[in-house]
Amino acid sequence: MSAPRIVAVGRCMPERVVTNEDLSRTVDTSDQWVYSRTGIHSRHFCTTETGLDLAAGAARLALERAGLTPADIGVCLAGTFTPDHASPSTACLLQRELGLLEDTVCFDINAACAGFLYGLQTAHALLDTAPRPYALVLGVEVISRVMDHTDRNTCVLFGDGAGAAVLCRDEARTWHTVCGSRGDPDSIRVQGPGPVPSAIHMDGKAVFRFAVEVVDRSIHQLLEAEGLETVNDLDLIVCHQANARIIDHVAKKCKAREGLFYKNMDRYGNTSAASIPIALDELVQKGLLRPGMRVLMVGFGGGLTWAGALLRW
Repeated sequence: MSAPRIVAVGRCMPERVVTNEDLSRTVDTSDQWVYSRTGIHSRHFCTTETGLDLAAGAARLALERAGLTPADIGVCLAGTFTPDHASPSTACLLQRELGLLEDTVCFDINAACAGFLYGLQTAHALLDTAPRPYALVLGVEVISRVMDHTDRNTCVLFGDGAGAAVLCRDEARTWHTVCGSRGDPDSIRVQGPGPVPSAIHMDGKAVFRFAVEVVDRSIHQLLEAEGLETVNDLDLIVCHQANARIIDHVAKKCKAREGLFYKNMDRYGNTSAASIPIALDELVQKGLLRPGMRVLMVGFGGGLTWAGALLRW
C-alpha cells in the first residue's frame, strides 16, 4: 500500500480580472445578483494567454518549490476540457515547453471539474512503473473561450486559470479514494468540435442536485474508509469551487465546524479542473495547509463525473 505525497503546488492566473460590475455592462446582471446566487465577485479571463501558458507557469512554480528539475518528472497529466488543441494534448506540449525527457508519460484527462483528482489517482498508479519517481499533475482551463458571453446564467460562473502539483509515491503512507461517472449529456454540455460555435449548456438545478448528492456521499465514503465518525475529525475539506451554495449546503448537512470547507470562488469563479489545485496552492501560501494535516478533496462536474481523495499533506 502506498499513497501520493504532494511535494509542492503552484498556480498561474491570467492577468485580466473581470468583476461582476464589468459583466453588468454586457448582460443583465449585478454584483449583488451574482454574488447572492454563487458567492462569486470576480474571475480571471485570458486575453493573449493560452492554456499552455497557464499550465507552464503553474508547473514551473511547483517544480521550483519542490526543488526539482524537469528531468526528475516521469509522468505529466493535465486535467482539462478546454485544451488549446484537440490534438496535440496540453500535457504533450508541456513536455516540449518544460523540457521533460521524451520517455515521460504525457496525456490529458477530460473529466471536467473532477479532472485534477482523476489525474492524481492516475499519476499515483503510473508512478509504479514510470521511469522517474515524480509526477506533475495539473488542472488547466480557458473556459472563457467556450462560453456564450451573452448568457447571464453561465457567463457569470466561470473563470480561467491553472494549478499544478508535484507528487511522488510514499510507501509509508495510505490514502483513500472514490471515483464515479454517470453519462448525462443534458445537465452540463459543451458543444464542439464542429461547425456549431462552442458554448456551455447547463441545467443549474440538475447540477445542484447532482453535486450535493455525490459530494455528501463521497465525503462519507472517505470518512468510513479512514475510520472517522465526522467531518470535524478532518483538518480541511477542499471541494471543487463551483458555487458557494453547493458547498454551504453540504457543510450544513455534515454539521461541519466553521471554516472546515475552504472557499475561494469569490476571487476565481468556477475554474473547473483547476479549482482544487488553485485552492491548495492558496492554502499553502497562506500557511493554512501544513505537513501532517488530514485533508479531504472532492471534485464533481460534467460527464457527469466525480472523484474524492483523503490523504495526509
